[in-house]
Amino acid sequence: MEFVGYSLRNNLFVAPMAGVTDRPFRQLCKKLGAGLAVSEMVTSNSLLYGSKKTERRANHQGEVAPISVQIAGADPAMMAEAAKYNVDRGAQIIDINMGCPAKKVCNVMAGSALMQDEPLVARILEAVVGAVPGTPVTLKFRTGWNRQNKNAPTIARIAEESGIRAVSIHGRTRADQYTGEAEYETIALVKRLVSIPVIANGDITTPEKAKHVLDVTGADGVMIGRAAQGRPWIFREIEHYLKTGAKLPPPKVSEIREVLTEHLEDLYDFYGLETGVRVARKHISWYTKGLPGSAAFRFTMNQLPSVGEQRAAIATFFDRLAAEHDRLLYEEDNPGAAQGAAGDNNDKNEELAA
Repeated sequence: MEFVGYSLRNNLFVAPMAGVTDRPFRQLCKKLGAGLAVSEMVTSNSLLYGSKKTERRANHQGEVAPISVQIAGADPAMMAEAAKYNVDRGAQIIDINMGCPAKKVCNVMAGSALMQDEPLVARILEAVVGAVPGTPVTLKFRTGWNRQNKNAPTIARIAEESGIRAVSIHGRTRADQYTGEAEYETIALVKRLVSIPVIANGDITTPEKAKHVLDVTGADGVMIGRAAQGRPWIFREIEHYLKTGAKLPPPKVSEIREVLTEHLEDLYDFYGLETGVRVARKHISWYTKGLPGSAAFRFTMNQLPSVGEQRAAIATFFDRLAAEHDRLLYEEDNPGAAQGAAGDNNDKNEELAA
């Protein structure tokens, strides 16, 4: 896909998610099929530029190009400075956040709360585009700030007129947060109204849903967020389905273990051991959700304070799954052995009863 001057592997995008789309996660999603991964949002408050959190979010060392960095704020001048700050540190695309519904963001009139003030939206977009000539600027927003005020078409036209090169739209309003089902009619309307690329976002959880959303919206690409948590291979699954119409088999438990282990080691290296352990917990929970015995495992794992204990717990959990899998395969190939084992158990039960 040709996108704002860059040639991408495909039209599949990783949604920016605070506390999730750090460099290790972005790199992994790109490796497993994503065409572009947008960073978690970086504040436009220059007083926080020296903080460890902001420095980590501006760290793109070794990351596959193009590097897209999302900035958030409500002041045009500060947003312009934030754009320049991140371009100076390697950003090749600047994405503006007008989609986050979180209270702590909206309470300072940033994120999706900005959609209530269309003149301010125009000033912010013009300031950012003007601050980084030669660097493409994109915009992420929602269908509106509530269901009675779905002004995404107006925001999209303002964006195009301000020099924004592409937009991504989450199919919910700011008031909806993440409740209910995403609607795609507004995204389809925006696509008909503007000539810049439109990326559809919201509730895209399967290859079939990705194709459906592309078909009904006419969008140029799809953006996946929560569905990629603990499941970064969703991008290769969608890529394969869109190309062939066939579904890939789900990953084997051995591959889940391999991907999880690689991801955790990258997290430990990126954050350091102490912070890495804490950050890893949510990812381990997402990767293991739905596997046999995972609820008890997650409860225990979340109490472990060190990298060594975390690694050991994961090894024990997946070794048990592998042994159980091997036993089931053996019994499938040797039904007599399974019946014999059941008979032995019955004999033991009778002895105990006597």
